Amino acid sequence: MSGVHILAIESSCDETSASVISNGRILSNVIYTQKIHEQYGGVVPEHASRLHIRHILPVVQEAMSQSGIALEELNAIAYTQAPGLIGALIVGSTFAKGLAWSLNIPTLAIHHMKAHVLANLIEKPDIPFPFLCLTVSGGHTQIVQVDSPYELKVIGETIDDAAGEAFDKSAKMLGLPYPGGPLIDHHASNGNPKRFVFAKPQIEGLNFSFSGVKTSILYFLQAELKKDDQFITNNLNDLCASIQYTIVQILITKLKRAVKETGIQTIALAGGVSANKGLRSSLTQEAQKQHWQLHIPSFEYCTDNAAMIAMAAHYAYLNEEFAGDEQSANARGSF
Repeated sequence: MSGVHILAIESSCDETSASVISNGRILSNVIYTQKIHEQYGGVVPEHASRLHIRHILPVVQEAMSQSGIALEELNAIAYTQAPGLIGALIVGSTFAKGLAWSLNIPTLAIHHMKAHVLANLIEKPDIPFPFLCLTVSGGHTQIVQVDSPYELKVIGETIDDAAGEAFDKSAKMLGLPYPGGPLIDHHASNGNPKRFVFAKPQIEGLNFSFSGVKTSILYFLQAELKKDDQFITNNLNDLCASIQYTIVQILITKLKRAVKETGIQTIALAGGVSANKGLRSSLTQEAQKQHWQLHIPSFEYCTDNAAMIAMAAHYAYLNEEFAGDEQSANARGSF
C-alpha cells in the first residue's frame, strides 16, 4: 500500500494502546486497559509500567495485523513523549525507538494533550480553523485555540486541580469505587442536578480552579453525615447530579467567555472526561442555544488511545518534525 504509514504508541498512564494511520486515515486502534488499579483506588505507577512492558508487544502486533500494513511498509513510529507517568512513558518511547532503529525509520515524539485536541480530526478532518477546544481529562483542564494542526495555543487552564480529578475525588468522598468519575455520571442521570448547591470559584480570565469545589463538597458531606449517617446512601443520585452539574457549569461558563473574547464559534471537546454524558449533553444544549458549531469525538477517541497519537503524528510527519535519539520521556512537558 503506497503513501505514508505510521505506527503510534500510547503509554502515558494505564492504557497500552497502538494504532496505525495511513495517509491520515486510522486503520486500527487497539487498547488494553489495566484493570488492576481498581483494587488500589487509583493508578499505581510501578504496576502501570510493568503491565505496559507485558502488553506492549501483543498490542502492537494486533494493531499491525488489523491494519493490513507490514512493518517494512512503515514510514515512521510515533510515541507519547509527555506528559504522563514517567515509567509508563519510558516503556512506550523505548519500544518505539528500538523498533524504529531496527527498521531504519524516524520516530515522532508526540505531546499527549495536543493529541487529545487533534483527535477531533480523526472523524472530521474538515473541521474549519480556527476552533476552540475544551480539553478535559483526569490531569488537565484547558481551553486551546487551534489555528491549524501545527498552531495550538493554550488560552486557559486549571490553576490547581483538573476537572477529572474533581470528579474522581468527589466520587471517593461518596464511597464510590475507582474510577469514580463514570459512576458519578451514571448516578447523575437519575438525580436532580439542582438539589444541592456547591461553590463555584470565581477565577479571573479563562483559567479554572476546582480545589474549592472539592472543599465545598467535603464540608457539606461532613455536616450532613453528622445529622444523618445514611445521608449519602439516601441521596446518592441527587448528590452525583448536583456535583456533576457544578463542575460542568464551571467548564461551560469559561468556554462561553473564551468564545466572547476570541469571536471563535467553532467548538470541539477532547480528553477523557469528554466521555461524560452530562458534559456532552450540556455542551450540546449550550451550542444550540449559542449557535456554535460543535464537534465531539466518538467515545473511543476521548479516553487515552493511540489513534489520537497517530493523528498528531500524521501532521508532525508532514511537517518533518522528526524526533532525535536524545529526546526522552517527560512527565510534565508542555506544548
